[in-house]
Amino acid sequence: MSSLDKLFGSEMKKPQTAADQVASTLREAIVKGIISSGTALRQDDLAMRFGTSRMPVRDALRLLEAEGLVSIHPTRGAFVAEMDAVEISEIFTIRELLECAALHLAFPFFTDEILDEAESVQDRIAAEPDVSRWGTLNLAFHMTLYNPCRNSRLLSLIEAQHGAADRYVRIFLSNGDFRNLPHKGHRGIIAACRQGDEAQAVQILAEHLQDGRQKLIGSIRNLSAAASR
Repeated sequence: MSSLDKLFGSEMKKPQTAADQVASTLREAIVKGIISSGTALRQDDLAMRFGTSRMPVRDALRLLEAEGLVSIHPTRGAFVAEMDAVEISEIFTIRELLECAALHLAFPFFTDEILDEAESVQDRIAAEPDVSRWGTLNLAFHMTLYNPCRNSRLLSLIEAQHGAADRYVRIFLSNGDFRNLPHKGHRGIIAACRQGDEAQAVQILAEHLQDGRQKLIGSIRNLSAAASR
């Protein structure tokens, strides 16, 4: 049975025909590994499986391409993006630049209520046994801190990079070292914010993202080495 056949089992409910719903289903399947890297995503096949026309499928694939989950070749069509150490390095480098800027801009507007909410989200991450939900909760934690920056374009760019990284993060959450990574970094950022130390908060955020990048790159290289044996 192919990975696409597994996705479109008899128990799956037929989605609506909107492009965002098609993208949502494919996105979840990709980040959970139901559809593996390199799998061809043919528009006609997907349109038939979703019971829709090619247009929503085409738009959905373009959306997923923008998030880094799908690669579209002008002649060969769309494929689930391969695991790529260079890509994850680029994503996290961009995240560090954008998110440190957002934290800096948001810092003057922090209140106890905002920091309490961020801490509450982190508590939910620590208590959540289903690692497939960590991506959503992790984004909620970071955006709780960045939303006060009052720059909607910057926030949109940050969300897009989180989406691009989410596939990698979810796949490698089985690594025990990586599972512990968010807790220390997140709590350190909150503590620095409560102390009013902006420089320390930004530094901890930068180190948190740098550590995540290195662990993910190491995991990707280990998988590549194992596959080549």
